[in-house]
Amino acid sequence: MCRNIRTLYNFSPPASDDEIRASALQFVRKLSGFTRPSKANEAAFAQAVAPPIRQAGLALVCEPGRYLVANAGVLLTKVLYRKHAGGKEFVVVDAGMTDFVRPSHYNAHHEIVPLENGARPEELVNIVGPICESGDFLALDRKLPTVEPGEYLAVLGTGAYGFVMSSTYNQRPRPPEVLVDGDRYYVARQRETLDDLLRGEVLDPTTWYQGGS
Repeated sequence: MCRNIRTLYNFSPPASDDEIRASALQFVRKLSGFTRPSKANEAAFAQAVAPPIRQAGLALVCEPGRYLVANAGVLLTKVLYRKHAGGKEFVVVDAGMTDFVRPSHYNAHHEIVPLENGARPEELVNIVGPICESGDFLALDRKLPTVEPGEYLAVLGTGAYGFVMSSTYNQRPRPPEVLVDGDRYYVARQRETLDDLLRGEVLDPTTWYQGGS
């Protein structure tokens, strides 16, 4: 990622202070589209970002946002069944694009790990949901320890843009949200039901409105 960042900014000094500041501000705007840096490359990320900002005499005001909350959440999903089709191995789980749309919508990469015994041999699989849509996937061509139906997987880094971007497409009620604090937890948002999906719909009209002028 840092290599890509360096290509966005010409580190040779511009001719004037105004040009320096304009270049630095453009650099920051371009940075806004990058994913959060991992712990392993935070220092390299800072080394790539700091020089043009320092050269421009500007200060950075950071709003961490997703950097803080992304890793605070995980999506737990159950393996429903496996299948082989088109020369590929598919792991079908009970979560899909309605629960977490970032992989499908942004091609976002999120680590997926089994909850138990992650030291098994790996295989290349597509991890997909149960919705009959080509975009219903959590990961494509991903190495994953061999898992079987009934096992649980954790999709990591889903604390941001997870539930807030979820939907009830295909009449799929949304899952509960559970807050964990050490060895205790509570249900922060109840699991939705079909009744929740129908709430607000009016079967018989109570008031008719006349159209036109």
